[in-house]
Amino acid sequence: MPDSNPVLPLSGIRVVEFSHMVMGPTCGMILGDLGADVIKVEPVTGDKTRALPGAAAGFFRTFNRNKTSLAVDLNSPDGLAAVHKLVDTADVVLENFRPGLMAKYGLDYASLSARNPRIINLSLKGFLPGPYEKRTALDEVVQMMAGLAYMTGPTGRPLRAGSSVNDIMGGMFGVIGIMAALRTRETTGRGQDIQSGLYETCVLLSAQHMQQFAVTGEAPPPFPERIAAFSIYDTFEVKDGEQIFLGAVSDVQWRTFCTAFGFDDLLADPRLDGNTKRCQARDWMLPEIRRRLAAYSKAEIADLFERNGLPYAPINRPEELFDDPHLNQSGGLAPITTETGGETRVPLLPLTLDGRRLEPRMALPPVGAQSATLLAELGYTADDIDRLLAAGVVAVPTTEKETERLAS
Repeated sequence: MPDSNPVLPLSGIRVVEFSHMVMGPTCGMILGDLGADVIKVEPVTGDKTRALPGAAAGFFRTFNRNKTSLAVDLNSPDGLAAVHKLVDTADVVLENFRPGLMAKYGLDYASLSARNPRIINLSLKGFLPGPYEKRTALDEVVQMMAGLAYMTGPTGRPLRAGSSVNDIMGGMFGVIGIMAALRTRETTGRGQDIQSGLYETCVLLSAQHMQQFAVTGEAPPPFPERIAAFSIYDTFEVKDGEQIFLGAVSDVQWRTFCTAFGFDDLLADPRLDGNTKRCQARDWMLPEIRRRLAAYSKAEIADLFERNGLPYAPINRPEELFDDPHLNQSGGLAPITTETGGETRVPLLPLTLDGRRLEPRMALPPVGAQSATLLAELGYTADDIDRLLAAGVVAVPTTEKETERLAS
């Protein structure tokens, strides 16, 4: 039986996070989920990510769980002094701001390691050191540069992936670097400086297409125009205009597919004997299969594929995942109190440790939710804290609802 009160892998590790948007917060979230004490340092007005509109409206709630918040003015000498005291208690500092900004505040690795040789510093950047390192990068920028957008859209219409894939993966690689540095520190007693690059992350995503060219000598076409490797690996429109993705990628699956639907003539057709022949016959074979499947509902096809162990997928929209039976019954979605005191459910990390999912341990923090507590821990008296609050050097939640919730 799993331990009812397990010690998480990074319990006892303190992380001070200076970040916004997605890449840095993703890294901090993963570390927090793994048990680290993650302190998000943000301006007294709050991380601007909290108030982004449109497609970015979900960024803060998605990537900032299992963190506490210190809202402080780094441009104030008193605020910067408090932050220096805080980072002196840290094992890890992570940031994803423009080059040179952390050095301005004496928070770069050279300054940090001079004060604490055991400190581990992670800089999440658009580009690793090289000719591009001072460029401004965004997820969409590197998707265009690294070939991912070209491979996703049809020719002449490069299309970014429908999620912040490089920001999220770049944050993950940052976590890998931190965990490697923590392991090394056990042996050497010293920390180290780590960088994770957004562009290099996307190049890794495109590596399979680079090697496809190296192997075949032919430039890989965009995915919508790719040469099919499997005979059935497509989206089908079926009864009532519904859509479903279906796959039959081996001879065994082709035989199972034909048998399940009673397509004995297709199974016996010598032109479809073997995956290579079926791929060559897709021009006439797929329209015929589409015609036959059009009489079935999506639910009927899904049931047949499910019972016969064939790969299939409904074409879901993101909002439909809140009602996904697997996510709900397996514990893949967990409730969390939002920074405004409401409730939502969030997807957890896609892994288990000893059979357990890593759930939120605390509410999403309002701006400065733990400012007073953290300052007191650093040795500031109540009068000191009141003075800093009055001067606007630090901030705490101000609404009555937030105050009551934090007190409880």
